[in-house]
Amino acid sequence: MLHKLFDALARTRSGLAKAFQILAGEGISDQSLETLEEQLLMADMGVDMVESTLEVIRKQGSSDFMAAVEDHLIKMLPEKLETEPLGEPTAVLMVGVNGTGKTTTAAKLASLYQSMGQKVMLVAADTYRAAAVEQLKIWAGRAGCELVCNEQTREPSAVLFDGLQSAHAQKADVVIVDTAGRLHTYDNLMSELEKMFRVVEKRFPMFKQKNLITMDASLGQNSLIQAREFGKHISLSGAILTKLDGTARGGIVFSLYRQLNIPVHYVGVGENLMDLEPFDPVVYVHGLLGRPVS
Repeated sequence: MLHKLFDALARTRSGLAKAFQILAGEGISDQSLETLEEQLLMADMGVDMVESTLEVIRKQGSSDFMAAVEDHLIKMLPEKLETEPLGEPTAVLMVGVNGTGKTTTAAKLASLYQSMGQKVMLVAADTYRAAAVEQLKIWAGRAGCELVCNEQTREPSAVLFDGLQSAHAQKADVVIVDTAGRLHTYDNLMSELEKMFRVVEKRFPMFKQKNLITMDASLGQNSLIQAREFGKHISLSGAILTKLDGTARGGIVFSLYRQLNIPVHYVGVGENLMDLEPFDPVVYVHGLLGRPVS
């Protein structure tokens, strides 16, 4: 069965595969390298990654440059994320700008941990978006996990506090907190996020904290600006790349890791509850290049 991550990179792969075919057929020339460079940039791999990849091809010459490119790209990515039960109680804050799919991704992540036998609780701390709680109630039901919410307050830190108290009392293994989408340019909302971070850190030290930023893959290099600014306010453990199956700009993983040291932990590959794939650098690179997946 073809890997879902491989499938999700179809749009990105189409342009790259054609450029590599031209390079293999016509040989390495200034024109063929220029065509490839254009496609790599359009895939949002970032200028530094594009230049280093072209240099690998020039050094390799007319021999099997594809294998050399593959090895080079894999080395430039974070290691494979091993999906295993968390060894200690963990609070996962889902952060990001509006429209990146935090709520559905939170439910997908909850379902993933539940499938590993962990006790999972969802906390609806998005107190701004209309119907956000109702949406998460539906997803929590599908995932089969408990939801903590309070529709009588607009204070997300209060909802977070209640959720973590409940999770501690019930000995939950994982608490996944759906926060409101916020533009990184809104200082008051970013300060609010810092407050939530401190609530976990200072009031609930029994929970290890992970902060995951959801990022729309179709935004490409613009996502770097968002991640950089969020990282100034809270420590980001990693990223979840959403909507990868709907874009040709799937190369953003490189820039996130090389420039900001933010590894992609998961990739959204569809709309269903099970459509969340742990990031695998080998499958990812194979998906970019159209190489067979073993």
